[in-house]
Amino acid sequence: MDLLAAMRIYVRVVERGSMSAAARDLGLGQPAVSERIERLEQHLGTRLLRRNTRAVSITDVGMLFYERSKRVLEAAEAAQAVVTQDDKTLRGTLRIAAPQGLGEVVLPLLLLRMREQHPQLNIDLLLNDRVVDPVTEGVDISLRLGPPGEGNFVARKLGHVRRVLVAAPSYLARHGIPNKPYELAAHPFIRVTGLFNDGQLPLLGARQAMVQAPVSVAWSASHWRPVHTLLLAGAGIGVLQAPVCAEAIADGQLKPLLPDYQVPGFDLHALFPAARPIPPKTRAVLALLDAHLAAVLRQAE
Repeated sequence: MDLLAAMRIYVRVVERGSMSAAARDLGLGQPAVSERIERLEQHLGTRLLRRNTRAVSITDVGMLFYERSKRVLEAAEAAQAVVTQDDKTLRGTLRIAAPQGLGEVVLPLLLLRMREQHPQLNIDLLLNDRVVDPVTEGVDISLRLGPPGEGNFVARKLGHVRRVLVAAPSYLARHGIPNKPYELAAHPFIRVTGLFNDGQLPLLGARQAMVQAPVSVAWSASHWRPVHTLLLAGAGIGVLQAPVCAEAIADGQLKPLLPDYQVPGFDLHALFPAARPIPPKTRAVLALLDAHLAAVLRQAE
């Protein structure tokens, strides 16, 4: 059997937590993935995974084999990079995880540049707002908003994502413009689920003094797009990341509120495994993000 190929499949199954998710990532059928894992276990003479109808869990010996397999695959990629260092063509698949708003509005055109420069590089963009550890979840780069946390990865700051308190002119014409933080409580507040759970909106005022403004949450949505749509429709006031509402503000469809205050934003970091050397495709994407992303974020301010 091709042990290296079997290791790649096994590592992806462990990192994704299910045969079906790994199969989708690898472009294989689930029966093929299951059959490869069974053959690998037969070859090794031990059980690596416990199966149930929804997911898999790893045995103790399976964890040891996973850790060693990761090292072997990283060493194989490094060895290939050494012998092909004169060939600047990037090949294979780059998996990058990103938060939804940034990943939907900003990243596609940036990654298009990468694809145009390296047409043999396939890009797999995974969007969600939870923290994705690049080491345990098998992505090459994870873009995260806020503190990067700790883990066996390198965190590189790429920029800062501002947030803006906005409302539609049609709403303000009907209900008036709030001029003081305490006046926000009189207006229906639209939020992304999980934010401002305490009913308080933090605002930075003069000399960076923090003010907690009470808000009356009327709408919650698990994705930023319904929030954006409701704000455009004049359903209330709310907070959006600057990149996702910059165009609506420029067109006059949304109006920033409380100009003397700022909603604290998020630092943006790129997380990638602490492998040496850094794989060429990871280096190339990091260079692209370093060169262009900060400028794109500044344009949204």
